[in-house]
Amino acid sequence: MAFDVVFIKQSVREFPVTVVRGVGQVMFQDSMWTGIFFLIGIFWGAYDEGFPLVAWGALVGVLVSTLTGYILKLPDQKGANGLWGFNGVLVGCAFPTFLANTVWMWIALVLCSALTIVARSGMDNFFGRWKLSSFTFPFVFCTWIFLLSARLFDGFPAENMGTPEFAHGVSGNISFKIVDLLEYWLRGISQVFLIKSWICGVFFLIGLAVSSWRAAMWAAIGSALSLLVAIVWSGPGQDIANGLYGFSAVLTAIALGATFCNFTWRSAIWAIMGTIVTVFIQAAMNAFFAPMGLPTLTGPFCIGTWMFLLPAYKFFLPEKQAS
Repeated sequence: MAFDVVFIKQSVREFPVTVVRGVGQVMFQDSMWTGIFFLIGIFWGAYDEGFPLVAWGALVGVLVSTLTGYILKLPDQKGANGLWGFNGVLVGCAFPTFLANTVWMWIALVLCSALTIVARSGMDNFFGRWKLSSFTFPFVFCTWIFLLSARLFDGFPAENMGTPEFAHGVSGNISFKIVDLLEYWLRGISQVFLIKSWICGVFFLIGLAVSSWRAAMWAAIGSALSLLVAIVWSGPGQDIANGLYGFSAVLTAIALGATFCNFTWRSAIWAIMGTIVTVFIQAAMNAFFAPMGLPTLTGPFCIGTWMFLLPAYKFFLPEKQAS
């Protein structure tokens, strides 16, 4: 009993910081200040785009998933660093984005956010065999389950999900004005949290720079590369303008360029290759999931980063330095 009292008191003191760190960990940053800037960006962007529920969903998601980690007393030494919360915050962004605002949607959001803790524990046990992380795949997998079930459950209609159809060619045009290209570039960063706001992207870059200038640099490079590749290969104009080819590439760039590899010119080339390949994985998954009307979420980032971390070359960081 005494142990439980001490545990509860310590958890209450740590909880607010742990929650904020969970938001920052979406982009691999164990920083309270990064999480704060990310939250500011999420709320600004969500209200600016007319979808305030996305911001509140993000807050509920990170609170629930972090609280679940504490309640279950998971043997995760990094839980206090925010690793219980980052999948939950993404669930919280996704549900109000794709599903109708009903009480059942919010209950499902809470359930799915908690489920990511269980899924992450199991997936990390599996991927740990190859010294890999599950990254955001617990969020992706659990959210896919609920989004697909929404096609049959009227309690939370999938009113904002794509219409099931076979993938088709290029649609929409883009502007090549410098100002517009800058907005597309920043949206590629903001879409990590499913928000289409260039101002939100600025907050995210600032938040990254507060913790790691290298992570901010690679986020910028990742979004720029994805924009360039999508334009050169004539991707769908509307998706390019909305930053939908950037978010997974941004995460891959940060992972390979600033988190899991050492900082040499060889690893930089490796990170650039991985980022470019992620853009093609994004397009392939978009085409694959189009008949189901299902978003790829950050699935392309997970696949692309796993692909480039599995070879385990010598320029990768030792396991104890990777987070």
